[in-house]
Amino acid sequence: MDDVTPADLKTILHSKRANLYYLQHCRVLVNGGRVEYVTDEGSKSRYWNIPIANTTSLLLGTGTSITQAAMRELAKAGVLVGFCGGGGTPLFAANEVDVDVAWLTPQSEYRPTEYLQYWVHFWFDDNKRLEAARRFQLARLARIERQWLHSRPLRDAGFVMSSDTLTGVLAQHRAAIAQAPSTIELLTLEARLTKVLFKLSAQAVNYGDFTRAKRASGTDPANRFLDHGNYLAYGLAATATWVLGIPHGLAVLHGKTRRGGLVFDVADLVKDAVILPQAFISAMRGDEEQAFRQACIERLTRTEALDFMIDTLKEVAIDLGSGNT
Repeated sequence: MDDVTPADLKTILHSKRANLYYLQHCRVLVNGGRVEYVTDEGSKSRYWNIPIANTTSLLLGTGTSITQAAMRELAKAGVLVGFCGGGGTPLFAANEVDVDVAWLTPQSEYRPTEYLQYWVHFWFDDNKRLEAARRFQLARLARIERQWLHSRPLRDAGFVMSSDTLTGVLAQHRAAIAQAPSTIELLTLEARLTKVLFKLSAQAVNYGDFTRAKRASGTDPANRFLDHGNYLAYGLAATATWVLGIPHGLAVLHGKTRRGGLVFDVADLVKDAVILPQAFISAMRGDEEQAFRQACIERLTRTEALDFMIDTLKEVAIDLGSGNT
C-alpha cells in the first residue's frame, strides 16, 4: 500500500467534509497510523476511528486529552481543534481567540491569499464594511426563509410555521436593514429579530413561554440546546474563515464586541436557520444532548451550511474588494 502524504489528506474540500466532532471523557491519540479516540469502559478500552480527511473541526470537552502525535496528524489534514467545556459550552480561549474558544488552526505558510487581499481591500472603508454587514444579514434572512418554510424534515418534525407571518417579519426586517445607518443599528435590528424568531419557534412547536438565557444551567432544555448548538455553528464558521485565509478579527458586524467577531458574523448565516428550530424540536421530544448534537450536525451537513458560509464570504470579498462597487 502506498504511503498517504499530507497533501492527500486535504483532497476533500472542507466545504464537502461531513464530520464535526464533539468529544468528552476520552483520549485522542494515534494508533496504528490512525487518529482515534479511546473510551474506558470498566477494565476495557474501546478505540474509535476519527476520519480526519473528512472532518472539519474537533471540539474537545470535559475529561479529554490529546497527544502531540494526534495534533500533528490533525494539522496535516487541516482540521481545526477547539477546547471547550461540557456539552460543547462554554468554549475556552487561549490561542487563536474567537467566541471564547482556543481554535488551534493548522499551520501553513503557503495558503492562497486571494480572499484575504480582497477582504482587506474593502475592510478599512467604513461604508464598504457596513455594506458587507448588510449583505451578511440579508443572506441570513434568505437562509431562514428557505429552511423554515421549505424544509420537509422540519415539517415532519412538527415545526409548523405560518408562511404569511414569517415572510411579513422578514420583509419588514429587510427594509430596516437597507436603511440602517451603522453597524450599531444593524446589531440592534439583529437582536430584535432574534427575539421574534424565538417567539415564532416556540409557537411552531407549542413549547409555551420561553425566555432566552445565555449559558443556562437550569432545567430549560431549549436554552441549553441553543447554547450547545450555536457552538457547532461557530466551529463551522471558524473553519470557513480559515479555509479562505481571512483572520477572525476582521469582522464586519461583531468586531467591536468580540475579538474574533468574524466567526460570529459567519455563524449567524446558519444559526437561526438550522440550530434554532432544532433546539425547540429536540426540547419538545425530550432528546438527550447527544441526540440533539447529532441532529444538528446532520442538518448542518444536509443543508450544506459550510458551503453556504464559504460561498457568502467569497461573494462579499470579491464584490466589495475588487473595486467594482
